[in-house]
Amino acid sequence: MTDCCPRCAHESVGTLYSSPVPGVWDVLQCGRCLYTWRTSEPDRRTRRAAYPRAFRLTVEDLANAAEVPAVPPLRTDGPRRQRGQASGPAAARAGGPQ
Repeated sequence: MTDCCPRCAHESVGTLYSSPVPGVWDVLQCGRCLYTWRTSEPDRRTRRAAYPRAFRLTVEDLANAAEVPAVPPLRTDGPRRQRGQASGPAAARAGGPQ
């Protein structure tokens, strides 16, 4: 298991999920910056020393980060599909609307 977050070097890293086959991989998440990675990914994603410097974060970076914008409300104008109406390639093969 990793000793710190590859992105922000925080030492609080938790396991979100483990492979159905024990020991193959784990999905880990940083407790501070919420960076998430699978242990089977390459070193540039899993080890702080190999993580690209341009994408590393500091405590100051996180404290001064801009607020993530809220998701806007759904549009009420324009065409909308009715509930249960299929679309996409499967509907096209079945003769339904796209």
